[in-house]
Amino acid sequence: MGGLAAGGSGGCQKKANTVPPSDPPTVPVSKPVKRSVTDFVDYTGRTDGVQSVSVRARVTGYLTQMPFEEGAEVKKGDLLFEIDPRPYKAQLDQAEGQLALVKSQLKLAQVTYDRYLALKSSISAQELDQYKATVDQAVAQVEATKASLDMYKLNLEFTKVTAPIDGRVSRYYYTLGNLVTQDQTLLTTIVSMDPMYAYFDVEERTFQKLVKGINRSQTKTLNPAPAPAPKKTQVSADLAKPDAATGTGGAPGAAPPVPPAVAGTTTGVTVLMGLEGEEGYPHKGRLNFVNNQVNPSTGTVAVRALFDNPRPAGGSHSLIPGMFARIRMPLGEAHEALLVIDRAIGSDQGLKFVYVVDSENKVQYRRITTGALQDDGLRAVESGLNPDDQVVVGGIQQLRPKVEVKAEPSPMPTLNTGEAPTPSRKKPQPPAPGTETPKGPGGGKKKDKGGN
Repeated sequence: MGGLAAGGSGGCQKKANTVPPSDPPTVPVSKPVKRSVTDFVDYTGRTDGVQSVSVRARVTGYLTQMPFEEGAEVKKGDLLFEIDPRPYKAQLDQAEGQLALVKSQLKLAQVTYDRYLALKSSISAQELDQYKATVDQAVAQVEATKASLDMYKLNLEFTKVTAPIDGRVSRYYYTLGNLVTQDQTLLTTIVSMDPMYAYFDVEERTFQKLVKGINRSQTKTLNPAPAPAPKKTQVSADLAKPDAATGTGGAPGAAPPVPPAVAGTTTGVTVLMGLEGEEGYPHKGRLNFVNNQVNPSTGTVAVRALFDNPRPAGGSHSLIPGMFARIRMPLGEAHEALLVIDRAIGSDQGLKFVYVVDSENKVQYRRITTGALQDDGLRAVESGLNPDDQVVVGGIQQLRPKVEVKAEPSPMPTLNTGEAPTPSRKKPQPPAPGTETPKGPGGGKKKDKGGN
């Protein structure tokens, strides 16, 4: 009985439940890509004309002609407006008559003085001085009348308002028959179209990198040397954009001097530009101006780049002032670098890192220093990575350091090759018949269906 009881007790003893361990997760890994890259920074800015002129009335009068077409390309010297010239023609004729009169008076005074000068022994010195003073007064009247005549000639010329520069003219703000006032009435504006400026702001840190790169190259400058002075037959105007808020600039209707480095900026830093809706950065220009101080309220330096803007035959310029521009500015020369897909890089309190699978198939935390993001989605890694490292390129949010994984090598993915697979776990084997699925860290126990 005792043996039977013992045997029965052993038959009813529950057997320990054993669950096969799950396989480590599979993670996609890739070696960094090594290639030549150029570090760059991206900004936003606005285009602006190299020359901009506000065309104002130089004399007061009524508009009689407006032969230009609104929005058209004009050349320097083209007639834009004509103000009624008749009052100024009459003033000029009157001044010419007055000049003839004072010249005759001068001639008479000179003859009289010469006659009494020959008879100075028979007249007093006081009388001779009076005749001499009459001659001097007549000379002064002639000079004053000549000055008035020149002014009336200018006024008559100013009745024809011509384009002071080559460029595109805006609309006319007054129509025929309107009274315009000297030096006050704005008639239209003209901006030059080729080349074109782009203004943007660079933060201090990037500015310092830019200066260091230029100093290393010794072939480029921030502010290139001025171009050769233009011929006198050319007119250039640059209002220099002194204050974007007020828009103040050069003298109304006048063409300011040519700005430095408008042409021949072959030593400037290369700058790329793309417009809204354009793919990439198809416009290539040169940095040709850096401001002489940092804006303390923003911590940035105002800079400017120059871009060619030719007009195709039968077409129009691709750039006009005021356009939104995406600016890409390289920092230094091309150099060899390691690159990884940008999504493989994590951020830990502002510090960048990647996960690397070591020779024991364990995940290792690797802190890195990153560079510029490339067009294909790869980001340059400046330090912290080796060419043979197996970098985890997918699902880094699900990983932790020191975790054992199964590495699945593949070429480094790019934006063109699509997403990398995320870590996966092999499904556990189904439990044997008559068993329960383990619950929690302690698992479960196998239930004996044979009873006791």
